[in-house]
Amino acid sequence: MADGRLQGVVSSGSDIERVYVSSFAAGTHNFNCSTNNNRPCGGAHGYTCKHLDLLLDEAIVQYGADRVARYLRVEVDGEVTSARDLLRHMNGTNERMPAAIVFSRFLRHLSYLELPVVTEPVPELHWFPAMGAAR
Repeated sequence: MADGRLQGVVSSGSDIERVYVSSFAAGTHNFNCSTNNNRPCGGAHGYTCKHLDLLLDEAIVQYGADRVARYLRVEVDGEVTSARDLLRHMNGTNERMPAAIVFSRFLRHLSYLELPVVTEPVPELHWFPAMGAAR
């Protein structure tokens, strides 16, 4: 959740070397799904594709349905436990959004996995909250 969007990189289910950049805009609920080289997802034509559904499901797992609904400014009138529950209250359309920023942020985060293991604080990771600080 950043820049007014719920956004992320989702692996392709059919090609291990392909990823999709998927996002929902807060407020309008417009959505976009494309490959990292800006080819539109074949499944997101007028309705969400499986990558967008997976993004929303994972956001609910990580942040909780209430927080995701509040961030996207979705008005819900009952219990929300899955992407499908939340999507019933959203009426966005497919809107082209730039994927490069999200994908380059993803690559930068992947590069952290290549940092050598150390026991001292790493300046590049200072934005991670201390244990229990986010509760």
